[in-house]
Amino acid sequence: MITLKEALNLSKDALTQFKKELQAEIEANPELNAYIDTNSLGDGVPIAIKDNIQVKNWSVTSGSKILKGYIAPYNATVINKLLDAGLSPYGRVNMDEFAMGSTTESSCYGKTQNPHASDRVPGGSSGGSAAAVGAGLAIAALGSDTGGSIRQPAAFCGIVGMKPTYGRVSRYGLGAYASSLDQIGPMTQNVEDAAILYDIISGSDQKDSTNAQKDDKVTPHLNSERKLRIAVLPKYIENASDDVKNAYTKAIKALKNAGHTIVEKEMMDAKYDISAYYITATAEATTNLARYDGIRYGNRVEGKNLEETFINTRSEGFGDEVKRRILLGNFVLSSGYYEAYYVKAQKTRHIIKDEYAKIFEDVDLILSPVAPTVAPKFGELAKPMDMYLSDIYTISVNLAGLPALSLPIMKNNEGMPIGLQLIASAYDEQTLFDGSLSLEKELNYK
Repeated sequence: MITLKEALNLSKDALTQFKKELQAEIEANPELNAYIDTNSLGDGVPIAIKDNIQVKNWSVTSGSKILKGYIAPYNATVINKLLDAGLSPYGRVNMDEFAMGSTTESSCYGKTQNPHASDRVPGGSSGGSAAAVGAGLAIAALGSDTGGSIRQPAAFCGIVGMKPTYGRVSRYGLGAYASSLDQIGPMTQNVEDAAILYDIISGSDQKDSTNAQKDDKVTPHLNSERKLRIAVLPKYIENASDDVKNAYTKAIKALKNAGHTIVEKEMMDAKYDISAYYITATAEATTNLARYDGIRYGNRVEGKNLEETFINTRSEGFGDEVKRRILLGNFVLSSGYYEAYYVKAQKTRHIIKDEYAKIFEDVDLILSPVAPTVAPKFGELAKPMDMYLSDIYTISVNLAGLPALSLPIMKNNEGMPIGLQLIASAYDEQTLFDGSLSLEKELNYK
């Protein structure tokens, strides 16, 4: 598969031929189930689009039965930015329903396979994006990251996945899960492509009130020769698998060989991250998903009256995981529990943000695992708590609004990719990409 950088230099005829060959490859691999459909908008470089990003005149369903039949009436800001840069949305890719999941098993379109092993999950919720790029069925893709939904599937599928600082990329046109956590980001074959795609989709947008209104670019200034201070977290990774620990050791050695300074730091037990995240995310999801009532848009299941129609539509339209999170969100926001749960979660979120800020007073980047293990087999995360715990290393980044990038480090004895993430301070994407490019070059992962 050609890289994004290479594709941007193709002639119009060469690009047309490439798209024909790409379509043939996609059709030849239906069992992967990465693509929901392969619509194309424009004649530019094809970029796969997660099914929760609005593309005008496309069916956009967020992987849910309740939105079957909905046609997007406008483009998300990131789609317009792609088109302006000579790129084209090319195909919707699969995802966990409303981005709620870590395996892409909750999609109404069925599960997506990991391109490295058909019996393993590709991660989630951006599993379709990761699988398409990892299988060579997409040059690059857009995903969304609420608690690790770009970085975790990227790590499982052996690709690069980048979550920008909160507010760097417009959320206008993104189907909301948790509004204070969601961010659209690039999923690519290498770090440089991630920087290129990030530069294209990031920037100011008056349509998004949470946008940071910053337009500086990183690609022209990429410098893998910068020498950085990078924090490692020996105690933080004690519960990770041996595969992940081995990758962590290898990454530290590579960073030292590249001339970076390694500094040991500590972070509080990640169990507090899990609690704060799922209380915050489900509370916001409850509010965001209230609009799906079968009246205004999407699928409708008729009842004898308005109330019954509303109940029937949501009962049949939402899957089990979405219902579970709506119930949890209503509980933590309910009278008598709001102070005990939601308010405490926000206080914990503030502590997490302060903890990162203190570490970044002394270092430029933090090296962290992405997931405790390699991609699990289908069904291994069937219990909700097991699935929630699989996000233990990613969610604090979203709670703090920081940028992070997952890149492949090595493969284990079974040939499964192991990815780690570098984390930077808010709005310091430049350092994040510089450090990631340096590590990528030193590892020379194939």
